Amino acid sequence: MRTSTIVIVVGVVVFALPLPGTFILGGILVLAGVVARLLGA
Repeated sequence: MRTSTIVIVVGVVVFALPLPGTFILGGILVLAGVVARLLGA
């Protein structure tokens, strides 16, 4: 599995957690995974 895919999956899981701050952190992780995918990492 590619690193960018793992980052996206972890971001979605964190995004779904019902804890304060995880909504923003999950969104940032998903965005970072998408950017890494686009840059070919």
